[in-house]
Amino acid sequence: MNGEARKLHLIEALLKVEDEKKLQEIEALLLQVSPKSSTGKRPEDFAGIWTEEEAEEIKKYIEEGCEQINHDDWK
Repeated sequence: MNGEARKLHLIEALLKVEDEKKLQEIEALLLQVSPKSSTGKRPEDFAGIWTEEEAEEIKKYIEEGCEQINHDDWK
């Protein structure tokens, strides 16, 4: 599995995490500063790094996993 496919697989798995503690642990891990961190780069430096297909696939995953309203949460 190449690097991009691994990243997509991780994103899919992350979208399925429901346990708040586990989500906090993952968030803490991802926010750790590492030598490979892109800190300090401008957002526009990342423009165009995904193909159109990759961008559409990510958009689909976000819409399916994040842009859902659970009306019971508002009660």
